[in-house]
Amino acid sequence: MKLSMLQHDRSSAVLLGMACGDALGAGYAFAGPLPPDVPIGMRGDSDGDVAGRSATGAHWAAGEWSDYTALAVPVAQAAADGLDLSAESTLDIIAAEWVDWATTAPFAGLQLEAALAGSDPTAAGVRRKAREQHGRLGRSAGSGCLLRTAPVALAYLHDPGALAAAARELSDLTHCETDAGDACVLWGLAIRHAVLEGELDMRVGLDALPPARRQLWSARLVHAEGRQPRDFTRNGWVVQALQGAWSAIVHTPDTDSSQFRRGLETAIRGGGNTDAVAGAAGALLAARWGLAAVPSEWRRQVQGWPGLRGADLVRLSVFAAHGQDTNEAGERKNFRLHVVG
Repeated sequence: MKLSMLQHDRSSAVLLGMACGDALGAGYAFAGPLPPDVPIGMRGDSDGDVAGRSATGAHWAAGEWSDYTALAVPVAQAAADGLDLSAESTLDIIAAEWVDWATTAPFAGLQLEAALAGSDPTAAGVRRKAREQHGRLGRSAGSGCLLRTAPVALAYLHDPGALAAAARELSDLTHCETDAGDACVLWGLAIRHAVLEGELDMRVGLDALPPARRQLWSARLVHAEGRQPRDFTRNGWVVQALQGAWSAIVHTPDTDSSQFRRGLETAIRGGGNTDAVAGAAGALLAARWGLAAVPSEWRRQVQGWPGLRGADLVRLSVFAAHGQDTNEAGERKNFRLHVVG
């Protein structure tokens, strides 16, 4: 798909914007709602009274992204390679990278940990472990499935139907509930719309949901628009993570590109699962405003597994958005960037 200069700029910012929100939020995770005058900045677990991931025994550096962005990297690599993200062979590649990541990951949610730790490194193996965990707990709609949908949106800018199908397939690897897949479809299609049209609209994906689910999600979006991020106290649940992100966006004036920074700060001040909420808001706002909206100090600081920095995510976004391109002979162009393994 041939992109205009503005569309190219917006698409190249998606993974960087997501990672910045994730890394920014990681320093405040589970610390509770914050007053509006509290400054927000990149910080690690040694920077003051951080009640987030250090409470789990994990340690991270200032600007380091969490498991949310880490799990998106293999998906972006597969997209950059032009692979069909719905194909079982591609899901096997992604699952193997995730299982490898889980051997050294400092932290992951309960559902992710159960699905990946010690699993057979195939899509079928991960699904089996995920379903076993779902059977034990009776739920599996945590927010761990959401952010890895961002590169799916980039891979299928040309095909919203394929985007929706791949987003749900990828979610179903580790999260069995319909809510999880629905949230990934809605968010992925909203990112696509922001890249292509320069507009923020979470409702563009409603028609891609099963008919019986559309009214429910329409009501959830209305609820998000009538509440503040702090009101979504169960934002470890993917539904409230998405509602919190959308609430932060719609309650941040969209007068200029500073909406990116202000929207992320609003998301983080809401408290709770701030890395997921701010990461979701960051990808969508970056898809709307482009690279220039991401503060330069955040670009310099952000980094994480597997040894990448902000500039690497920009390149990976570009490659993911063009991985399906072909040359005049109909052969796929080689955009491979070796960043995994």
